[in-house]
Amino acid sequence: MNVANREIKAANGVKIPQVGFGVYKLIKEEDFENAVGEAIRNGYRHFDTAKIYGNEKKLGMEIQKSKIPREEFFITSKVWNTDLGYEATKKAFKRTCENLNVEYIDMYLIHFAAPCYLEAWRAMEDLYSEGKIKVIGVANFEIQHLEELMKHSKIAPMVNQIETHPEFPQNDLHDYLIKHKILHAAWAPLGQGNKDLLKNKVLEEIANDHEKTVAQVILRWHTQRGIIIIPKSSNPKRIKENIQLFDFELSSEEMGKVNQLNKGKRYSHNPSGYMVNPLYNKLMKIFLK
Repeated sequence: MNVANREIKAANGVKIPQVGFGVYKLIKEEDFENAVGEAIRNGYRHFDTAKIYGNEKKLGMEIQKSKIPREEFFITSKVWNTDLGYEATKKAFKRTCENLNVEYIDMYLIHFAAPCYLEAWRAMEDLYSEGKIKVIGVANFEIQHLEELMKHSKIAPMVNQIETHPEFPQNDLHDYLIKHKILHAAWAPLGQGNKDLLKNKVLEEIANDHEKTVAQVILRWHTQRGIIIIPKSSNPKRIKENIQLFDFELSSEEMGKVNQLNKGKRYSHNPSGYMVNPLYNKLMKIFLK
């Protein structure tokens, strides 16, 4: 493990690199090769993909090309909504392993709380028990989704990957995750690169005091909250900067200033919409009989 990164333990003791590299929307072969290759050279070993991203095969090829042993990488992927269900999820998992050319996945997540996610979770519990997944978890789950899942599961989710950034810190959900020993992972940790956020005067002042960039200050704020972060970039300079986070520390006062930027502002959809879907409720009643 590269000394520039840190690890955070899941409830089962598995260590997860706290800074990962996201490959969402990295589709073009040349862009993908350049970005992932640069990330590997800069010490990233945690890579986050998903079936719906359409680049699992490309990621597998870049990992093999690196000549770095498989066990040094921590690979995350996710099962998509249309593959939820016991047998469907098992098939989707097998395809993901084939795409990545691996025999196990370090972390496998349910992408959304869409219909049949309870059946999908049973499949993931079985795959976990078979040693094919090291960490099982979810993404975009709200508290009500987590409550429903834990009510009907043998193994509690170990991770919840959700939209999180200074303007949407997810405070209530964050506290809930801590209480239930579920790790908080952040996608869009930089607010999807929102220009207003990256030019915020408060953040610029903190960044200047530490001789760091605003992005580094935001990412450091996440890590000091105990959050796993999945920044993404195709810019070599930013790729390098995004993992250089552990040679400085924000004071409690600085953390407080960043906390005050909370606007309750999502840059993406509200995942709780799945819970009011009539088809979802109908399918759930059938499954729970």
